[in-house]
Amino acid sequence: MSVGPRRLPCVDTTLQDPLVGQLLDGRYRVDARVAAGGMATVYRALDTRLDRVLALKVMHPALAVDGAFVERFIREAKSVARLDHPNVVQVFDQGTDGSYVYLAMEYVAGCTLRDVLRERGAVQPRAALDILEPVLAALGAAHLAGFVHRDMKPENVLIGDDGRVKVADFGLVRSVDTVTSTTGAVLGTVSYLAPEQIEQGVADPRVDVYACGVVLYEMLTGGKPHAGESPAQVLYRHIHEDVPPPSALVPGLPYRLDELVASATARTPDIRPHDAVALLLRVREARAGLTDEQLDALPPQAVTAEHDNAADRTSVIPRSLTVPRPLSADGGPPADVTDRTARFASPPPPPRRRPARPRRAVLAVVAAVLVVLGVGAGVWYINSGQFTEVPPLLTKSEPQARERLKDAGLDVGQVRHAYNDTVRRGTVISSDPGPGARIRDHDAVTLTVSLGPRTVKVPDVAGRPLAQAQARLKADGLEPGMVTRAFSDDVPKGSVIGTTPDAGTERHSGSAIALTVSKGGPIDVPDVTGEDVDGAKQELTDAGLTVRIATGRVNSSYDKGEVAAQSPRNGRKAAEGDTVTLTLSRGPEMIKVPDVVGDSVDDAHQRLEAAGFEVDDDRGLLGLFGDTVRKQSVAAGDRAPKGATITITIR
Repeated sequence: MSVGPRRLPCVDTTLQDPLVGQLLDGRYRVDARVAAGGMATVYRALDTRLDRVLALKVMHPALAVDGAFVERFIREAKSVARLDHPNVVQVFDQGTDGSYVYLAMEYVAGCTLRDVLRERGAVQPRAALDILEPVLAALGAAHLAGFVHRDMKPENVLIGDDGRVKVADFGLVRSVDTVTSTTGAVLGTVSYLAPEQIEQGVADPRVDVYACGVVLYEMLTGGKPHAGESPAQVLYRHIHEDVPPPSALVPGLPYRLDELVASATARTPDIRPHDAVALLLRVREARAGLTDEQLDALPPQAVTAEHDNAADRTSVIPRSLTVPRPLSADGGPPADVTDRTARFASPPPPPRRRPARPRRAVLAVVAAVLVVLGVGAGVWYINSGQFTEVPPLLTKSEPQARERLKDAGLDVGQVRHAYNDTVRRGTVISSDPGPGARIRDHDAVTLTVSLGPRTVKVPDVAGRPLAQAQARLKADGLEPGMVTRAFSDDVPKGSVIGTTPDAGTERHSGSAIALTVSKGGPIDVPDVTGEDVDGAKQELTDAGLTVRIATGRVNSSYDKGEVAAQSPRNGRKAAEGDTVTLTLSRGPEMIKVPDVVGDSVDDAHQRLEAAGFEVDDDRGLLGLFGDTVRKQSVAAGDRAPKGATITITIR
């Protein structure tokens, strides 16, 4: 779901929405609903504290009772808030109000790339690259910060009315180093999922690269590369079929663009650019090798003249993306073009003529008005004339705020200072009384001026137990972040090896600090296959490992009750207390021995090996030149263990 508002149909869908018109969390006035998705609804709202328009992404109340959904929602806020990039939709705040869990985000007035493709069909290569480059710049910043978007698609590419491109909806964001499983569900939109996301449920920056390749294909051709009657069919094609070259649908499209799409959408992740930064470099190299004619070639799938929207502002597409319209011979608009906004306008009413009034009546009316004005002025001064409204001062510098108050006839009282993560240093955070309050002339207004974000040094928590380290980070104004575990011979199990960033590094208050925690010294997992179960359990327990016996048993060459397999296998490293799963043998599989007496040697070998046996020849002195089986070591029809050796005697 997109964060940025796309223009909705003329029908007002906000009338039945209970949040519209409400003040959320005592701060955000909800003005209109602009988008809705499966997990949340996006509203245009006003931050009454900072006096700015923003987007509120509010989780559906039915999902807010699910702890997993809430955790994912909050993870989006923390992840995106750490990405300071002009092409990423910024997150300002996160909170709850009763059953509502919300994010306060940057408001982008414009449309989504999906709107453009829906209205345009396909775009010229120049426009496609102009959109793709800022998208890759945003994803590149995320990848360098250690995050993966995982849900790149045209719906999450916002295009502002000023032409700026921003990436939205990091709701599926995950740490690069975190292995994530999608048991029971595949996150993301099926048309843009990389094969490894579908098969293994894990993601690294290359899944975003794959999705961007699919988006580029769609911009160039107007359609998705893999279609199907069901999501399962689309997923199957992602795994088993390459994305076709876009020139197959757009004849004459330069090979450089085919190569760009093929590189980004390679089914083998190692063949793709390793992250969005690497793909951005390839995009710029490809652009440099294209001529203006190639960049401006119009694909046959593009919707052109009759749907051009340069004058029709009911279109979702911003003016910055409109194509100049053809002119007629006299320099005006073409004859067949009408003003499509005319259906929303009505001609101005003709001026009404007032009947002439006698001069005496006019003078009487003027006299009456003057009397009323005189009385009204007196009443106004007693009730309101002595008072002045406090002007808006938020985000103004201190000198600007003083000047505004002076112009309003008010004085500056106390000036306080406070740290603030969102308001620039030296500018006003709040005033007391607040904007719009009515106070007497020349009364004083107290200003609170921002000191900027508070910075703190990352404390040295190495060697501390995890819980103590997390408590110390919180005490210092930082947030404990992702926890990864690693072997260490020097640091006890469960204690912190180090932090990212390192101790002593300055970070803004509230920043997340990743922790690496010791798993203890590595243990070599011993090989217990073939041992009886009691002996195997004792050997693994003595090594500091926990033993689990699998419920099912398998046939093997080992006797019944002995260990047939173990996980992890011998030679692997494990931490103290890790679990080793043992699978026990139910004995070898017994197979009926075929009758090969009288067969040729080659036929006997083939039949016995096909049944699952090894074969040994006994020729003796009399069988050196023979080719017929006279005897077999296990009689025909008897059963022998699978893999056992059957000796055939040749005479």
